[in-house]
Amino acid sequence: MAGTTTAAALRRRVAGAGANRWVVLVVLCVSLLLVAVDATVLHVAVPAVTEDLRPDAMQLLWIVDTYPLVCASLLILFGTLGDKVGRRRILLLGYALFGVASGLAALAQDAQVLIVARALLGVGGAMIMPATLSILRQVFPDRRERAMAIGVWSAVAAVGAAVGPLLGGFLLEHFWWGSVFLVNIPLMLVSLPVGRVLLPESTGNGEGPWDVVGALMAAAGLFGVVLGVKRLGAGDPAASVFTVLPLVLGAVLLTLFVRRQRRRPYPLVDLRMFARPAFSTSVVCIVLAMLALVGLELIAAQYLQLVLGLSPLATGLRLLPLTVAAMAAGLAGARLLRRFGPRRMVCTGFCLTAVAVVTLTAMGGSDKPGLLLGGFVLLGFGLETTLFGAYESMLSEAPAAQSGGASAIGETSYQLGAGIGIALLGTVMNAAYAPGLASVPGVPAAASAAAGHSLGEAYDVAGRLGGPAGAALRRAARDSFVHGLHVTLLVSAGLLLLGAVMALRLPRVMQCGEDATAPAVPAPREAAESRVPAQEITGVVRASALTEEPTEPRVSA
Repeated sequence: MAGTTTAAALRRRVAGAGANRWVVLVVLCVSLLLVAVDATVLHVAVPAVTEDLRPDAMQLLWIVDTYPLVCASLLILFGTLGDKVGRRRILLLGYALFGVASGLAALAQDAQVLIVARALLGVGGAMIMPATLSILRQVFPDRRERAMAIGVWSAVAAVGAAVGPLLGGFLLEHFWWGSVFLVNIPLMLVSLPVGRVLLPESTGNGEGPWDVVGALMAAAGLFGVVLGVKRLGAGDPAASVFTVLPLVLGAVLLTLFVRRQRRRPYPLVDLRMFARPAFSTSVVCIVLAMLALVGLELIAAQYLQLVLGLSPLATGLRLLPLTVAAMAAGLAGARLLRRFGPRRMVCTGFCLTAVAVVTLTAMGGSDKPGLLLGGFVLLGFGLETTLFGAYESMLSEAPAAQSGGASAIGETSYQLGAGIGIALLGTVMNAAYAPGLASVPGVPAAASAAAGHSLGEAYDVAGRLGGPAGAALRRAARDSFVHGLHVTLLVSAGLLLLGAVMALRLPRVMQCGEDATAPAVPAPREAAESRVPAQEITGVVRASALTEEPTEPRVSA
């Protein structure tokens, strides 16, 4: 027992966790909450923004998409820069930029200024997101405690995604649309000094220069790929030059980036991490989980509002059990991971989610609250179980010196999976929905073609037609949408089962020894600068991995 205590103390000294690590976790979770809320808070404010600023269709698209587009593009750049110059430094700069950009967005008087502000918010978000996860990796060197911390972290992310629309709706009822951004400023003013005092600084191994050219290539390549995927998801033709060009240029730049990293003695991203089955499999599982489910959530929201006729508030309340279940899975994730191991946990999460998706195929034209409640609870729990196990395995497999780059890869995989999922499932939905409106009795061909674009447009066309033809078109559109929803659910279930098969490559048991990642890269700077010799640390950690009992971690004050 004495050896175990000594080992834990030494690992915390190596991590530089001078402040209480659980207080550090609270600070990091507040940071993540702000970024997660800001990703969704604007959705309910779009009508008010449109009425006030009068943006055209392209400007409105950029107002909504600029934040996630810029954020996804810069994750690798700022994640690796944090490894080089200091993760806390990048995080604090992200706080400051996020606060300034929030003020600029709140006071924007035209669409162009709001787009620029949203882009700056994306830059700030890209600085904050990988930094929170990489600092967490440093502050919690013991894997069992880190699993608990990641569970709290992921639960906060689920809360942020759900709170965004609710907070936005509350603010819009009492204030103008700029208040959805202004609320960030006091929180950032508190986070900056608190983070400066409490958060420990850490860097990677410090060897070699930071690859500026490689970082810009990665950012430009990701920008092109994400932009092309988003245009596909928005319904643009796949053969359109505005879709193909960014996709091709992005893919070429990312290919050149990979080749450049393989040749450099000190790469920006150590691609040898992908040679480890646990790391590469975790990344694939994150992509598959998001690819199967993000587009599905958007379609489900349309079903609740347009087919069942629920209000936006009632729709949010119907989807709330999904978030609550995801929070519960995140908080229970550490216990589940220790008991079942990464392989069974991620595989079971995929299977549970697939069962939930197949269960939801019983949805029809009438409301079934019990079915929706059970399906959404199972969906949220299974999805969060999958993502928790994949994120924890990916982060624990990555070397501590490259935790910023590894965190950025995980977040980029999340964003790419979400974008591809919207495009893929949206295409499947349209392919299954449109044929049902090709020949509705009494409806002109032009009206049927317009109604085939979306259910909302079909309702508009039916309203203009009126009479029996309008009623027939409305009924046919609703039935076709439900059919398309069922087809999309089955495709999602197939993707989820593919993820379950991929998860079989993950480790069977949760390895708690830190030495598992040591051979891949040189020892981190923290070990070199510690007053404890590196040989002593390695020996104690190896002994600790053999002597520690698999019991509940003790949380010290």
